[in-house]
Amino acid sequence: MKVALGSDHAGFPLKKEVMEHLQDKNIEFKDFGTFSESSCDYPDYALKVGEEVASKNYDFGILICGTGIGISIAANKVPGVRAALCSDTFSAHACREHNNANILTMGQRVVGIGLAIDIVDTFLSAKFQGDRHQRRIDKITEIEKKYSK
Repeated sequence: MKVALGSDHAGFPLKKEVMEHLQDKNIEFKDFGTFSESSCDYPDYALKVGEEVASKNYDFGILICGTGIGISIAANKVPGVRAALCSDTFSAHACREHNNANILTMGQRVVGIGLAIDIVDTFLSAKFQGDRHQRRIDKITEIEKKYSK
């Protein structure tokens, strides 16, 4: 499993904790920035991670900003990305099992470190259930194709 990571300045401290956790679990990852708490724009990092995941260079992405909202909106503009904002473990497994989400987004100002690590573990270990859910993903892809011209 390969994970692409990104954050803006507001998500940088939590991203460092997530990176340490992934390293402890021997999960391969690459940090696409930002690399400090200096003010920056979250769409830049959402685009980098989104493109890497959509092109299948990475299996999953994890993006973190202050609330997780802006970075999720930006990532979802990349065709092929299904970014899900999660602040609890139920959403983390449901978005993988039902929506085949390929990017997890979180908010540094919303979840603490312990919960964030649980969310990451849940997201990365959950499996897409396919079947009736695939039909729905196919419909999402058709919407995306319709408006991505």
